[in-house]
Amino acid sequence: MDAPRWLEQDERRAWLAFAAAGPLLDRRLDQQLRRDAGVSHLQYLILARLSAAPDGALRMTELADSLANTKSGLTYQIEQLEKAGLVCRRTCAHDTRGVLAVLTDAGRSRLEEAAPGHVAAVRELFVDVLTPAQLAAIADGLSEITRRLGVPPQ
Repeated sequence: MDAPRWLEQDERRAWLAFAAAGPLLDRRLDQQLRRDAGVSHLQYLILARLSAAPDGALRMTELADSLANTKSGLTYQIEQLEKAGLVCRRTCAHDTRGVLAVLTDAGRSRLEEAAPGHVAAVRELFVDVLTPAQLAAIADGLSEITRRLGVPPQ
């Protein structure tokens, strides 16, 4: 067995910065969205994905994959969004085993109401603290990671 390739100082610094910043950023965005829009960060991302989809609908499996979430975790979130009237489920017309998550008019309205505050928070906490070169490097690097992990591009 080969000896492990330990991280060099700059590699370790980058990894630890990413590992610390990701959850902190997610927590702050979650707090902002819950306070201002009554949805979690993950629920906001679900609404946004559905909004961008044709007819505001995606198969549950496709939605789970695009969010790197488990099917059971997504089902729970969709149930919560259904209770709030923001999403509904229906069977897939061409595959009766498939289930679609569908954005409701109320869901679209909630997303439109939440978006300005969410974008302001993303700017404050992420975009505006980085230079254009740093933003490009992060986008390029993280896009390559997601590609290698098999997550569809957004």
